[in-house]
Order: sequence, then structure tokens, then C-alpha cells
Amino acid sequence: MTFLVLFAAAILCIGFAFVRTHIKSSRLSNMSWEDLVAKLEPLPSDGIASVALEYLHPMKGQIGIETDQLWTMIGGADGLQRMRANADVLIALAGYAQRWNFNESVIVAERMRRDAILLKRATFRLGLNLAFGRGEVRGPFNVQEAASAYYLMRQRLLALYETSHAGRYSYLAAAA
Repeated sequence: MTFLVLFAAAILCIGFAFVRTHIKSSRLSNMSWEDLVAKLEPLPSDGIASVALEYLHPMKGQIGIETDQLWTMIGGADGLQRMRANADVLIALAGYAQRWNFNESVIVAERMRRDAILLKRATFRLGLNLAFGRGEVRGPFNVQEAASAYYLMRQRLLALYETSHAGRYSYLAAAA
């Protein structure tokens, strides 16, 4: 009986999360381009890029950034929350580009969705690890994964706009 109650609760939570995500994405898809760009929260792009590039392009001496520096470079817990919030907006901006370049924007948006899943998983795991006292050991890896996923999303979007709508590229690059 307990199993059924837990199973039903899990199904309800998953259903609630699905509905919430659908409503949020529908709301974003109905916004204008200017409103979407205005919705982007500022982040330390250089710090995120440094963390991501160290993670994505390993070199000799792979422990270049210490844990405390990682947190500072991404903006701390606030930076992680902003990355999560911006992820959905970046995907909506890729969807908006379908007006000018349908084929490429569909593919880029799907890649960005997959990056967003990695970002959200990393931040979720980081929260769990911190809650259960394992943040010291596993925290840096989750921070690096989140920063890398966000960095890839941003780079994919900027490359899409550079080829699809160069007139909006510079404004987007400054805001993202």
C-alpha cells in the first residue's frame, strides 16, 4: 500500500513538472524577441566561459581552477539559478529564429534543449549533494558541467543568430 502511495505521489510530481514546463515554454514562445532578450538575466560570461573551456578542452595540469574560484567565476548559487532561468529563454530565442532559418534553428534548438537538460541535472545534483553534505567532493564537477552546458547553449544560439539574422546578433551577444 505504501508503495502505491509513493508511486502515485511520484506520478503526480512528474505530471505537475510536465504541465509547469509546458506552460512556461508556451508563455515564452508567445513573447516578442525584445521581451525575450530583456528577460535574460546578467551573468559573468567570461567566468562561465573560462570554467567551461577548462572542462571541455582538457590540457596538461587539469586542475587549473580551484573550487572557491569556480563559485566566484560563475556568480555563486545566484549564478547557477540565473543560468537555469536563462536556459529556457535561450531556447525560446532559438525557436524565434525559425522565422528566418527554419532548418538550422530546429536542430540548434534541439541541441540546446539537450544542453539545458544537462544544466538542470547538474544544478539538481549540486543541490542534493550540498543538502546531504557531499558538496565538497562532488560540487566542483556539477558546477563545471552546469557552466559547460550553459556555455554551449549560448555559443550555439550566437552562432545561429550570426548566420540567420546578423542584425540582431550584436544586441543578443551583449545581452546573453
